Amino acid sequence: QVQLVESGGGLVQAGGSLRLSCAASRRTLSSYAVGWFRRAPGKEREFVAAISWSGSSTYYADSVKGRFTISRDNAKNTVYLQMNSLKPEDTAVYYCAARGSSALSTMRSEYYYWGQGTQVTVSS
Repeated sequence: QVQLVESGGGLVQAGGSLRLSCAASRRTLSSYAVGWFRRAPGKEREFVAAISWSGSSTYYADSVKGRFTISRDNAKNTVYLQMNSLKPEDTAVYYCAARGSSALSTMRSEYYYWGQGTQVTVSS
C-alpha cells in the first residue's frame, strides 16, 4: 500500500507561486501514475493534473494549463505541482493520488491511494 503526504500549501497573493510536493512512503512511487486533484469550498473534488509513471506524459485541466506544471523525481519518491500565476479561484484543498497503472488518468475513481490534502489559499 502506498502512503502519500502532501506539503507546500499556504497563503499567497494573486499572481504568486507555490510548489506542492507529494511524498510517498511504504512503497516506491515509480510504478504509479500520479494525479493532483482539488476541492474548493462547496464544490466537488476536481482533476488538476496528472503524470505517467515515467514522467513522459502529462495532462492538465484547462483551468490550470499554462500556469501549473506537474513533475516527478522517482529517485526521491516525490511528485511536484508547481503553481504559478495563482488566482483566487485556485483556492482549495489539494490532494495527490496514485493509481496502480503506468498510464495517467483524469478520473478520480481510478486512483486508489490518496493523501490527506494541503490547503492553498490565494488572496485577491
